[in-house]
Amino acid sequence: MNFLKSKNTNLDDNKTGNNDTSPFLFTQKNYLILLFSLMLIGLGFLLMIGGGGDTATAFNPDIFSHRRIKVAPMIIIIGYIGMVFSIFYND
Repeated sequence: MNFLKSKNTNLDDNKTGNNDTSPFLFTQKNYLILLFSLMLIGLGFLLMIGGGGDTATAFNPDIFSHRRIKVAPMIIIIGYIGMVFSIFYND
C-alpha cells in the first residue's frame, strides 16, 4: 500500500504560471466591453420604442420605419456579439 502515499514531487510542473489572485473573474477591459455592449442593447431597444396609433384601431405607418425594422435590430445584435466577445476576451 505504499503506492497510495506517493508524494508529488513535480509541483512546479502543475502550476500554470498565473500568480494573479484577483477576486474578480474578468479584467477591467472585459467589464468595459460588457458595459458598452449592454449600452448598445439598451440603445437598440430605445430605438424600437413608439410608433403606436392614437387609438386602439388607428393605424400609424411609422411602426414600419427603417429605424425600427433594420437599424435597431442590427444594433441589438452587435451588442449581443460584443457581450459574447467580452466573455471570451483574454489579455
